[in-house]
Amino acid sequence: MNHTTTLEAIRQAPRNKPVVTLKEHIVEIISDSGEGAQRCGQSLGSIAAKMGNGIWTVEIIPAEIRPPARSVAGASGNRIRIGAGRITNGGDETDLVIAFNEQVLLGRVRDDELKRGCTILLEGMWRTNKDPQIAASYAEAYDKLVAAGYKVIEVPMERECLALVNDARRGKNMFALGMLCSIYSFELELAREQIAITFGKKEQSVIDANVKLLDAGHAWAEANLDFKYRIPATRSTVPQIVVNGNTALALGVLASGMEICAMYPITPATSASHYLSDVFEKMGGMVHQAEDEIAACAFAIGASYAGKCALTITSGPGYSLKQEGIGLAVMGEIPLVVVNVQRGGPSTGQPTKAEQGDLLTAIFGSHGDAPKVVMAASTIEDCFYSIITARKIAETFNMVVVVLTDAGLATSQQPFPRPQFSESWLAPPIDQTPVPTGVKPYDWDKTTGLAQRFVPGQPGGMHTLTGLAHDRYGHVAYDPYTNEEGLRMRSLKLAALQKTLKAPPVFGKESGDLLVIGWGSTQGAIEETVTTLNAEGLKVSSMHLRFLQPLPPGIKEAMRRFKQVMTIESNWSDSFRDGIIDEDNRRYAALAMLLRARYLVDVDCWTEVRGQPIKPGTMCRVIREKLNVTKRKATKS
Repeated sequence: MNHTTTLEAIRQAPRNKPVVTLKEHIVEIISDSGEGAQRCGQSLGSIAAKMGNGIWTVEIIPAEIRPPARSVAGASGNRIRIGAGRITNGGDETDLVIAFNEQVLLGRVRDDELKRGCTILLEGMWRTNKDPQIAASYAEAYDKLVAAGYKVIEVPMERECLALVNDARRGKNMFALGMLCSIYSFELELAREQIAITFGKKEQSVIDANVKLLDAGHAWAEANLDFKYRIPATRSTVPQIVVNGNTALALGVLASGMEICAMYPITPATSASHYLSDVFEKMGGMVHQAEDEIAACAFAIGASYAGKCALTITSGPGYSLKQEGIGLAVMGEIPLVVVNVQRGGPSTGQPTKAEQGDLLTAIFGSHGDAPKVVMAASTIEDCFYSIITARKIAETFNMVVVVLTDAGLATSQQPFPRPQFSESWLAPPIDQTPVPTGVKPYDWDKTTGLAQRFVPGQPGGMHTLTGLAHDRYGHVAYDPYTNEEGLRMRSLKLAALQKTLKAPPVFGKESGDLLVIGWGSTQGAIEETVTTLNAEGLKVSSMHLRFLQPLPPGIKEAMRRFKQVMTIESNWSDSFRDGIIDEDNRRYAALAMLLRARYLVDVDCWTEVRGQPIKPGTMCRVIREKLNVTKRKATKS
C-alpha cells in the first residue's frame, strides 16, 4: 500500500461524512514519556463522562522513570474505554490508537493490546527524518503494520503544531485531543472547558495556546479523516465526579474525618498523598512525609495512640518494611489504617504494573499471630467508601485495618455519583471522660475481646504501652497463661467483626455449573464476563469479596449450590500445562488457597500476571475452556 496515496485519498474525503453509531469503543493515546499522552487520555475520559458516556481509563506507564525516546518499552499514555452505558473495566483490545512514533506503538502490538485491523493514527514526521536509521525503522514498521491488516493513517502532527507553537513536543497531546473530539463527535466547548481546568494553575496564555492546538486538531480531523463515530450518551441526572482510584482514596480520607496521613513516596501510591497535600491542611489535616516507610508507619501509630486515627499509604515494598510497626499496633491495640496500592513484585518488581500479589502478606504478615482486618476495594467508587469503613472499624475494634487497592485502580478513571456527606461516615468522638477506678487499659470483654481505648491525658488512664506480651494492665508478662489470653482476645475481635458482616451477593443465578469468585479490581471484568456467558446459555455466576479477613458468612453455602467453583485473580498460580505440576505440588492463587483451607471445598483457580488488568474476553475464553473440558470428562465417564 502506498502511504502517500492513502493520505491523499483521506484528504480528499468529503467533510459531510456519515457518522457511525457505536455501542462502545476503546482508544489509546501513546507517546514517549513527557509528551503528554497520559494527560490527553485523562482529558478525553473527562470529556466523554461529561457528555454522559460511561468510561474507564487505564494508564500506560513505562517501567523506567526516564526511558529512552523512541523505545518499544518506553510507551507512555492512556487507554480509554468509552461506552453508551456504564463501563466497569478497561475492556478488551483497542479499536483506535494515536501514536506519536512507531516504536511505542510496536510495544502495544507485541503485547497483543491492539485489535487486528484497528485504526492507527501515526505521526508521519519520522519518514523523512534526517537520521537514515530512524527513517528506515519507521518505513519498515509502517509496512509491517499495513501488511498485518492495520489501517494506518499518517498524520502530520509535528507540522500542524509548529504552525501554532514553538515546541510541538508539548503541543501534540492537545492536537490529538482535538482529533479525538472530532472522531467521537464530542462537544468542542466541553473540551475547551476541560483544558481550562487542566491548566487552571497556568497563565492564561498557556490555556489559550492549548485551546488553539485543540481547535487545530479538530479542524484537521474534520477535513482529512473519512470516518466519524457517535457513542450514544445520557447525561446523568445526579452530579458526578470523574477521578482515579488514588484521588477517590484521598477523598475518602477527608470524608472519614481522619487528620493524619504519614507516608514515604512510592509508585503507584504517591499521587494519593499529592492530592491530600493540596487540600488536607485547609481542612485541619496533615500529610507527613517521613524519611522512610518504617518511620511513616511509626508516625501514624504514634498519632493514633495520641487520640487521632491516622493512616499510612504505601505499596508492596513499603508494606513489607512496615510489618514490624503493624505488629506493634496489633499488640498495643492501636487503631491504624494501612493502604497498600499493590504492584508487581517481589523486590522492586514492576513498579508501574498492576498485580494482586499481596493478599497473603496482608493477612499473615508480621511475625507471630497478628490479626488484622483486610479489605479490598473493587471499584474506583469503592476506593472512596472503603476508607470510610476502614476508619470506623479501626476505631471501633482498636485494630489495624488494611485496605488493598492496586495500580489498575490507582490510575484508572471512572465517573460515579458525587458523594453526599453523611455524619454516619465519622467515627464517634473518643471517650475521654475520667476512667473509673479499677478499669484496666486492656480490660478485654470475654465475649468480643474489645476493651476501652485509653488516650494520653485521659484522667485515670495512665498505663504502660508495650510491644511485649502483656496483661490487662499493660504490664509485661511472660507467663504462658497471660500470653495466651492476649492472643485469644485479639483474635476474638475478628470473630466479633465477622458476626456483623453480611453475606456477599451472587451476581447472576443463585445456582449453576460454575461460580467465579474474585476480589479487588477484577470485579467489573468478571461480572461483564458472567453477563456475556449467560447470554450464550452458560450457567455461570460470580461472587466478589470485599472482606478477606475476616471472611463474611454465606460463602460456603453459595459454593455448594454450584457444580464447580474457581477464582480469577491477578497473582501467581501454577498451571497443569507445565508437566511437572500435579495436585501434590501445585501452588494455588491467594484467594483460592484461603477458600480451600477455610471451607474444604475443591476451589480451582486461573490467574494472569501480565501487569495489566485481565480482560473480560480472556476470562470468557478461560471459562468456556473449563466448562468444555468438564463436559467432555462427564461424557467419557
